[in-house]
Amino acid sequence: MALMSVALAAQAQDCCKGDNPYKKYTQDLPFAMDEVKAPVIPDYSVNVKDFGGKGDGVTLCSDAFSKAIDALSSKGGGHLIVPSGVWFTGPIVLKSNIDLHLEMGAVIQFSADESLYSVIKTSFEGLDTRRCQSPLSANGAVNISITGKGVIDGNGQFWRPVKRSKVTDSQWKEVLSRPGGVERKKGYWVPNQAYADAEKNADMNVPKAQTDEEWNAIKRFLRPVMISLVNCKNVLLKDVIFQNSPAWNIHPMLCENIIIDGVLARNPSYAQNGDALDLESCKNALIVDSKFDAGDDGICIKSGKDADGRRRGRPCENVVVDGCTVFAGHGGFVVGSEMSGGVKNILVKHCQFLGTDVGLRFKSTRGRGGIVENIYIDDISMTDIKTDAITFNMYYGNKSVSEVWADGDKPDSISKVPVTEETPIFRKIDIRNIVCNGAGRAMEFKGLPEMPIEDISLKDVHIIAKRDAEFSNYKNVKKENVIITLQK
Repeated sequence: MALMSVALAAQAQDCCKGDNPYKKYTQDLPFAMDEVKAPVIPDYSVNVKDFGGKGDGVTLCSDAFSKAIDALSSKGGGHLIVPSGVWFTGPIVLKSNIDLHLEMGAVIQFSADESLYSVIKTSFEGLDTRRCQSPLSANGAVNISITGKGVIDGNGQFWRPVKRSKVTDSQWKEVLSRPGGVERKKGYWVPNQAYADAEKNADMNVPKAQTDEEWNAIKRFLRPVMISLVNCKNVLLKDVIFQNSPAWNIHPMLCENIIIDGVLARNPSYAQNGDALDLESCKNALIVDSKFDAGDDGICIKSGKDADGRRRGRPCENVVVDGCTVFAGHGGFVVGSEMSGGVKNILVKHCQFLGTDVGLRFKSTRGRGGIVENIYIDDISMTDIKTDAITFNMYYGNKSVSEVWADGDKPDSISKVPVTEETPIFRKIDIRNIVCNGAGRAMEFKGLPEMPIEDISLKDVHIIAKRDAEFSNYKNVKKENVIITLQK
């Protein structure tokens, strides 16, 4: 154990020795941002097997993970080693100064047994509500990491609804065979009748339950984000594969100094609310050399929704996205629609979007409020974008752009209304060095008549698309070397 501990510590702490390898990402930025460093984890380790865990894919290892984490915490922290095997478990809660390290061949698979997940007060899609406890979470922790070459699987197929239009015949047949599930309406499957009842009476994804008994009766509807990190400081996610989440995949919220490096976050293309990464109200974050393949937005920046988000008042700020790839999803890089606390000081560069619904997606609607500003996007390559290469849409209605096109939706009201704290503001956005080979439409700028999209710079943008750009309700949009080639 001592030799393994030394070797592991040396491997995991390389990024903290000598010069900070992450320092380069915060140099020469168009805004001021503090240097971000990886957390330093104590040189001590334990193995989940030593606490009764069995990687046989059958034995429930919840107690083993809990005891191992408590043992590390009592020593001041260290590394929790998860060796090769399938480790079937209920929720895991990380504590300060702990690294969850998955060795090559290790799979942590979370149980879909809803009785293992407590209903807790939390935030979901930017609103204060209750949801089931996340499979892997930390709240208020300092110096934590999830590292290694293994896989974390949320068993999300038992939680998520499925639309017939998004799956193949064989997939739909498999979905209908799942025990307990029902078709709430033709072509729309949900996991059980309680889910169907809760959804019918919900305001979006927030149900109208009041008592603890009512909340517990609809647990399956309260599907959680898979990785929930709340109010944490000094966080590293490195090299792990995160997949098959019940709702959003990775969700850091109100965190500071966070590094996401070399991860793969993936969900099936039909995963409802299956965002790969949602960074919400965080400060000083690096998202680098990572890959995202999702059923909803790929890399998404958020800061709370409507009055709840404005009351929180915490912007998502000082974020660098560098060297990332998005294979599928509603958007490659996305801001909103939950941006009520504000978004500012974001740099996105050296990224590629391959087959996403939209490339660069900025979305909001009346009622949000909040200010999005000082966004810098540079050196982005896109291919096979289904709809818009670049879109600003202030009439977001909870659909992907593909769904809006298919349904022929039009804005509810294009008349000017008074400007209030509920009016979203998008301004001071610089987009340059963009190449897109194949899009449904080059660009869409759709601002509000009372609050146009303002101060947008487009430079060296080359797009091949089926439809030309469309602009409405904008102010001071500067174009330099913007070339749109229409496909026949």
